[in-house]
Amino acid sequence: MTSQSASAPVSPSVSQPPILLREQVGDVAVLTLNRPDARNSLSERLIAALTTELRHIHDDLSVRVVVIAASGKAFSAGHDIKELTARRNDADRGRAYFAEIMTACSTMMQTIVHLPKPVVAAVQGIATAAGCQLVATCDLAIASEAATFATPGVDIGLFCSTPMVALSRNIPRKQAMEMLLTGEPISAATARDIGLVNRVVPAGHERNAAIELAQKVAGKSAYTIKIGKTAFYRQAEMSLAEAYRYTAEVMTENMMARDAEEGIGAFIDKREPKWQDK
Repeated sequence: MTSQSASAPVSPSVSQPPILLREQVGDVAVLTLNRPDARNSLSERLIAALTTELRHIHDDLSVRVVVIAASGKAFSAGHDIKELTARRNDADRGRAYFAEIMTACSTMMQTIVHLPKPVVAAVQGIATAAGCQLVATCDLAIASEAATFATPGVDIGLFCSTPMVALSRNIPRKQAMEMLLTGEPISAATARDIGLVNRVVPAGHERNAAIELAQKVAGKSAYTIKIGKTAFYRQAEMSLAEAYRYTAEVMTENMMARDAEEGIGAFIDKREPKWQDK
């Protein structure tokens, strides 16, 4: 049985409500984007808060899986365009600030990929531009049947180049190019069919479904999951021969782990394994 604690603010501000909430549900950390009035756009502060919290979770033994959810009707509308536009008055017309934000956002996305614990997105509404990138970056994703996904930067003269990185690594090229070139949104059902999300559930059930999926993963050996997630992303960038050489080495090392010995023994003995996470 899992325990559940009340939501707590992360990096609270005296004058503003917390922009990121953290809740612990058993072995699962639920991080909730909390800028509903701004459609949870990824402001400088929210990017920093999410990156910081993910880094804290990296070595937190109480957390085995992470769920990223959002408050309000939207999952995330991408970058905070008003925040970016305000820097047009800088001496360099905002160039340095734009580079800083894009680099910070890219770092945050890579923090998710490099986290040794799986991350599940729970998407209840629109996920556009960098918001769609966030969903594509997560290891798994559950979407409400009311959710939609888009990379509409082309509509405002700003091609979604950084979201393209995660999107093109999740779905087939033709579908990715259509989203990027037209800016047209796709439904949750289409997102599932092309591999952007794992499952579609009735509206209002996406958060619980994401936690339920996370808890299934949390029941596995944390050591084995760490090995597997790292290997998954590394081999994906290799040639076929390189990938097989690398994963053969990974499996050899994995076979030497205590949890592999325990898991195989439990399978043979027809009993539940007792993980030591090593």
